[in-house]
Amino acid sequence: MKPTYNRSPEDTSSDNKTSGNISSGNISSGNMSSEQIRYLKRVKRHRITVTLSRIFILIGFLLLWEFSSDYGLIDSFIFSSPSRIAACFMTMAEDRSIFIHLWTTLYETIVSFLLVTVFGILTAVLLWCSNKLSEILDPYLVVLNSLPKSALAPLLIVWLGATQKTIIVAGMSVAIFGSILSLYTSFMSVDEEDIKLIYTLGGNKRHALTKVVLPASIPAIISNMKVNIGLCLVGVIIGEFLAARKGLGYLIIYSSQVFKMDWLLMSIVLLCIMAMVLYALISLLERYYQKRV
Repeated sequence: MKPTYNRSPEDTSSDNKTSGNISSGNISSGNMSSEQIRYLKRVKRHRITVTLSRIFILIGFLLLWEFSSDYGLIDSFIFSSPSRIAACFMTMAEDRSIFIHLWTTLYETIVSFLLVTVFGILTAVLLWCSNKLSEILDPYLVVLNSLPKSALAPLLIVWLGATQKTIIVAGMSVAIFGSILSLYTSFMSVDEEDIKLIYTLGGNKRHALTKVVLPASIPAIISNMKVNIGLCLVGVIIGEFLAARKGLGYLIIYSSQVFKMDWLLMSIVLLCIMAMVLYALISLLERYYQKRV
């Protein structure tokens, strides 16, 4: 006969908390070996070193740029300076003109990105469902993906006119063909044994797609989105170069024509910040998915 032990509610509560911490991945240092603790400390130090190095490089570059401009080492009219760019932004922020350009470019980029994502997934699914169709369209997709997209922008303007829709289509044209090829390759690389299991259990192609192919391809879809957001921004800027009256691309072209280099460099800096923010948002989506998995 096994002995029984009387356990207090506090002991039970403590066990529940411990099991909850283990299941959520929050293991206390008391449950780790000294080697694990040292490894985690090394990882933390590495991350801190990388972050601080990035910050110091950026600050050093800005200080060197400002110093060189102030003391005549570079031509401040051509190369501007961080202080002049900041002053230019504050001036345009006061009359809110810069926000019009920012919102226009951001709106066109997000719309083209969403359309590329949806259309790319749907087309890749269609190609996966029909091997004959994929064999027919494969050479055309490869050629269109290899075509310089800047060559398409003037043609799109002639066909569609100098409108915002044309700029959105120009943004899509840069990313759509590569997105389709990448997603289709990901769908085709899914483990065949898992698909055969669906058919063995009485499922059909729709079940294989929804239960195996799409779930297994979510990491590839998110990685594809991280690439596409930058490509769509590039395409939108190309379109704004040729067919816009507002937006950061238009501001870059206009400022280069009238030699307002403060405006030009400010627009480039804002594009860099916009690209970083959009990429970071998709990275957050990727981390959220990884935690759920």
